[in-house]
Amino acid sequence: MIEEKTKPLFERSEWTFDTMSEVYDAIEEIAHNELHLDTYPNQIEVISSEQMLDAYSSIGLPLMYRHWSFGKRFARDEHSYRRGYSGLAYEIVINSSPCISYNMEDNSMAMQTLVMAHAAFGHNHFFKNNYLFKQWTDAEGILEYLSFARDYITKCEERYGIERVEEILDAAHALMDQGVFRYRRPPKLSKEALRKKVQEREEYEERSYNDLWRTVPAASEAVAELDECEVEQKRRQEMFKLPEENLLYFLEKNSPNLRTWEREVLRIVRNIAQYFYPQKQTKVMNEGCATFVHYTIMNRLYDKGLISEGALLEMLHSHTSVVFQPDFDDPRYSGINPYALGFNMMTDIKRICMEPTEEDRDWFPAIAGNGEWRDTLLDAWANYRDESFILQYLSPYLMRKMRLFSIGDDSKSPTLEVGAIHNKSGYRQVRNALAESYNLSLQEPDIQVVDVNIRGDRTLFLRHRCKNRITLHEQTRNEVLKHLKLLWGYHVVLTGIEQETNEELYCATTRPQKEESGF
Repeated sequence: MIEEKTKPLFERSEWTFDTMSEVYDAIEEIAHNELHLDTYPNQIEVISSEQMLDAYSSIGLPLMYRHWSFGKRFARDEHSYRRGYSGLAYEIVINSSPCISYNMEDNSMAMQTLVMAHAAFGHNHFFKNNYLFKQWTDAEGILEYLSFARDYITKCEERYGIERVEEILDAAHALMDQGVFRYRRPPKLSKEALRKKVQEREEYEERSYNDLWRTVPAASEAVAELDECEVEQKRRQEMFKLPEENLLYFLEKNSPNLRTWEREVLRIVRNIAQYFYPQKQTKVMNEGCATFVHYTIMNRLYDKGLISEGALLEMLHSHTSVVFQPDFDDPRYSGINPYALGFNMMTDIKRICMEPTEEDRDWFPAIAGNGEWRDTLLDAWANYRDESFILQYLSPYLMRKMRLFSIGDDSKSPTLEVGAIHNKSGYRQVRNALAESYNLSLQEPDIQVVDVNIRGDRTLFLRHRCKNRITLHEQTRNEVLKHLKLLWGYHVVLTGIEQETNEELYCATTRPQKEESGF
């Protein structure tokens, strides 16, 4: 146990490893025994600005295969940093066990204290306990898998050439957002199992070609009658398990054009995409949790006499900058700050649990005045994502404090309409609208493989279910279709359908304009 002290653990701004170790122990005592956090073992590494830029370029992962886009990102971030156009993060934290935190060596001791509380305990607890991370990621196996992925792609470059590997990676990266399972749990990552599967696929490829495509009738054969086409389509959909939303998975399993090692590269890219999938759904909660934890811990350290008033003020200066929310008419406004929204909501939950108003009792009868703010927050951190968290816990009090309101933007109207203000019905509309803005299914296009012309020219058919008549950016869409064609080996057709009316909004294809194909 950490004894109550009147002398701070540090007085100077310079940090040492011994001082960091002492402060870490003090933070751990508060995190585990007072906040009841449950964390992975921590591995804290102090790195230089150059190493931090390198971590940026490899999307924050400690081990990564080589790709030109990482070098491009490094050059861009380094140029911006050296010229003073942007700063660097105080830390980067990895969802793994042990949980790896990279702290900047330029941080003062006060900032090292803050970022240890923020990353090594706030983010760490959220990674370990939130249901999305527990369902979709394997913290025990990710580092081993990244090592396998890096080594495998390096061997592929040596054996098949850097150009071909880069071509496959370019195409896979272009489809990365459409390479995740959203409603099914993928198998746990296992290095030995993966190596065994790779070996089995290589042996199979040496023995035979894909039977499905070897026995496909030629394009010149007669096309079935209309009624038979429906039966045939159903058979194809059962054969390929269509519709399929995970495009990389479909290509990995069914492309007639890919070799075994190329399928494994696709598998690597989609596994990494799946690793980041929960983080995209919990930005507000994850950052809010870490910010609330560091704020609570640094105030407790001060109350216990373990940090000085000067150190607390330095931390609060940084904290205030992190949770700053510009007004909608401020030139700096770029949307809702996830740190601000998450921290304010969690602070408000504590208020509702401890000092509720009659309004709070009406809106939150289950938690208002229960006195158990720690347990309430632990439950929220474990069982919600951004959308459901906002729907459950955003209070009228906080909507007033943050001056939230809802604006309706109808493309057919020349004006904007303020659709919800601060009244009882308005609060619910604002809360629903804000929650919907964090609904990932509304932010990312719903694109699925729906059919394959196996009797003809093997064209792959995809359908984009458009929401509110919002289509894809034409130039980007056409470039991505080229990557899709490369992986499939034959032409691709993408049709945009308005989901409410089934009206066809567009049809894009990799075929030349005059070329047509049918079943």
